[in-house]
Amino acid sequence: MTDSSAHRADRRTARRANRRTASGPHHWRHDLVELAALFTAVTVADSIAKTVAHGPDGPVLLVLSAAALLATAGIHTWWARRRHHPPDPGGGPAGEARTAPAGSAAPAGSATASQEPPVLWRLRTTVREEPGSLAALCTVLAELRVDVIGLQTHPLGEVTVDEFLLRAPRALEAAELSRAAAAAGGRDTWLERADAHDLVDTPTRVLGLATRTALDSAELPLALRQLLGRCTIRSVPSRTAGEKLDGEPLGEEVPEDGVLEGAMIRMRDPRGGTIVVERPHLPFTPTEFARARALVELDARLDAQPTSHAAGAAEPGPAERPAGRMPRRRETLTLPEGNEITVRRADTCDLEAARAMHRRCSARTLAARYHGPVRDADRYLDHLLSPRFGRTLAAETASGKLVALGHLMWDGDETEVALLVEDVWQRRGIGAELLRRLVAMAAEARCESVYAVTQSHNTGMVAAMRGLGLPLDYQVEEGTLVITARLVPVPAAAETGPR
Repeated sequence: MTDSSAHRADRRTARRANRRTASGPHHWRHDLVELAALFTAVTVADSIAKTVAHGPDGPVLLVLSAAALLATAGIHTWWARRRHHPPDPGGGPAGEARTAPAGSAAPAGSATASQEPPVLWRLRTTVREEPGSLAALCTVLAELRVDVIGLQTHPLGEVTVDEFLLRAPRALEAAELSRAAAAAGGRDTWLERADAHDLVDTPTRVLGLATRTALDSAELPLALRQLLGRCTIRSVPSRTAGEKLDGEPLGEEVPEDGVLEGAMIRMRDPRGGTIVVERPHLPFTPTEFARARALVELDARLDAQPTSHAAGAAEPGPAERPAGRMPRRRETLTLPEGNEITVRRADTCDLEAARAMHRRCSARTLAARYHGPVRDADRYLDHLLSPRFGRTLAAETASGKLVALGHLMWDGDETEVALLVEDVWQRRGIGAELLRRLVAMAAEARCESVYAVTQSHNTGMVAAMRGLGLPLDYQVEEGTLVITARLVPVPAAAETGPR
């Protein structure tokens, strides 16, 4: 019986109970009718008994009649109970009694457990490429009352990697699922909890990621992470052969088609350098490599489109940028003192304006932001404003002068936020407004947390982080303060300001 039919049976039972309760004031009428029927039955029985008793087998017939009546009454009672108390929808086959171990909780506890919502799991296991291997896995899962709601296969010659999206009872442990997969012939089993985002079928999800990448060049790292699952993505600058990266020689340039090396994918970055994707806990399959390469190729083709301004001309302003690769939304905010500022997305086209803002900032402000020599501040801007490494929000005055920058940077599988506000515009709420929008972007990108690196005496940054209203974790080491905020996911349609 399905949940809906069980609910309907419960409602019918309740209606019957209500009708019986409603008829309470008229019980004396039913009692009179039953008493009259009883007297009539006794009279008839007495007559029959006297007639039978005078026969040769009278006592035997009376005993057999009594036994038949008792059996009929028992069958009637069993059938009435079965009608008014349908089987538990969470139990076994119809009519099968459910028994609890000695010392267990009352039956009400079992009913509560059966009503607990199921959980979603992503399970990946490797099986031999032979008929019946997938059926064996599904049979074992069905025995555990696990529902298969999604399946992807990654053929690898003699073996196949099967990836399931499962809906399982909450009481079922991960270790039991892994043992079941192993019992069905699976090996190298990997298991993790899934969420509602995984319910979208794969073609729809991939098309959505491609659309986001096409509209915004900053989406490529996020799209790769959502396509490939939990992984670390790095953009490595171009290097010559013989140089080393993290102590290992890089060798020759990455081929145009990219390289798949077990748990690492290396592809050419359309903006120069190499995109390195690592997932140590789970090797990549050729299917996943092909999907990632197609997404990067889409980004490369869009970057290769000719721009509308002539070579050697001045860099276009925000209103003159080539359309389509970055959201052009702008939002005007009114500060407490009445001044208006505009918040928008920024990129490398704002490099000169950002350098001019650096020149207007004091050494103390730059040192608090970059934690190093002030003379090196300008050289960080190429990296910070590149859409490949994150997203940047800019605040500018009505005259178009840049007065603040907020950065959201993809740091491997973590996310960092940073703010820089020109001295004369500080303490006006601009930094807090930028931070709120950056954190909303991080939550929309399904980041679990964001962190800010500052100095313990930077009370403005500390106050802005506290103003988010999120759980915060503080770590202090040699005067450096790292504040981590745990994020609460926001709906996809939520308002998050300029994207």
